[in-house]
Amino acid sequence: MADVSQSGIPLSPYDELPVHQTTRPLSVVANTDPGFDDGYFFGAFCAELSTFLFCGLRVNPNTDLVGGYVGLNRNGRQRTVRFSRTWRELCDTRIGPFGFRIVEPYREIVLTLDQNASGLAMELHWLGLSPAYTEAHHLATHRGRPTTDQTRYVQAGTVAGWISLDDERIEVEPRRWWGSRDHAWGLYFERPPLAPDGRWLPPRAAEGVPRALRFWTLFGATGDDGTTLSGFYAIHEDPDGRQVPMNDTFGTPFEGRFAVGWDDEVVDLVAGRHELTFVPGTRLIAAARIVLTDAADGEWVQTVRPAGPPWVTSTIGYQAGSWRDGGSMRTYHGPGVSLEFDEFDFSVQPVDHELYDGTKQPGLIGKEYVSEVVTTAPDGRTWTGAGHTELFLDGRFSPYGFESQA
Repeated sequence: MADVSQSGIPLSPYDELPVHQTTRPLSVVANTDPGFDDGYFFGAFCAELSTFLFCGLRVNPNTDLVGGYVGLNRNGRQRTVRFSRTWRELCDTRIGPFGFRIVEPYREIVLTLDQNASGLAMELHWLGLSPAYTEAHHLATHRGRPTTDQTRYVQAGTVAGWISLDDERIEVEPRRWWGSRDHAWGLYFERPPLAPDGRWLPPRAAEGVPRALRFWTLFGATGDDGTTLSGFYAIHEDPDGRQVPMNDTFGTPFEGRFAVGWDDEVVDLVAGRHELTFVPGTRLIAAARIVLTDAADGEWVQTVRPAGPPWVTSTIGYQAGSWRDGGSMRTYHGPGVSLEFDEFDFSVQPVDHELYDGTKQPGLIGKEYVSEVVTTAPDGRTWTGAGHTELFLDGRFSPYGFESQA
């Protein structure tokens, strides 16, 4: 049971540390928006097995909720289990059978999912390959009000442990399995059902440059000389393919960094361009060639090829209707720990999908891929591995002939 401060607000274990940024206990944030949250995403993936395990946890202090999820996509077959409970009763990174423990910051984090009704369980040691990278601050506004105001860092890793699905046990071995993660806090974009009702507000108005493309990869790889290369980059462009500052959740035109070893050789990236090919008639990636320029004008070439169908974020709980009661990770699902799960076949995409609130998602495609990644340095060194590749291609994007809003 948490101690209680004089104000009646529970004190958490974090309040023992000299890290406060306001005059209140750490469970109280300075921004009262219900969209303020703080939490994590972790990925563990193997291109050889066309398998991606994804999990996350987010705390919403202003609704007194913490929600999480664990999902496994194997060549398009996707099972996801979701969790929720009130937050201040136990300020901890555990929700029922799911939780994680920081053994050494940025170096080793243990992710666990105890046996439960979903048939999915795991114990994984997520191991950092290179230092975390703090992205440029995310800021977007609507009629002058910030709708995104968020800090995020990302990190590449490798993973060891096991995953079990029903009666099958999957061994997870480092350098065959690679990892991605991010930690973000602040305001993220408005998500119903806890977003303002547009009927009572002025019409939405264009503000700044919109984003159409987001190509993002976080990867790990092994070289012929036994070294590891890991890193991250993100390319953001408007509908005409321009890399300019945008009024969007992901508004930075380009950023990225590579590292050989933990930090034996650090490569700051300053520019990137892409050559994407698509599955005919779709916006699904078939292959990509990415050319990245470093601060010394050297060119790093990365080939990216999906190792299976992308996994679909509709099941992880972020949006209205992703929970069976029609709510989301940000809404209350009852006393105690709420747990539910589902399984869908996303092996053939696009696919018609329906959320639990009746919202239809016709022609749905995933945006999160496990990819085979080969990187060649300016001096000819080569590393082969796997990446978490994310492609958002929204609305018109003329460089590849996508002129419709679909």
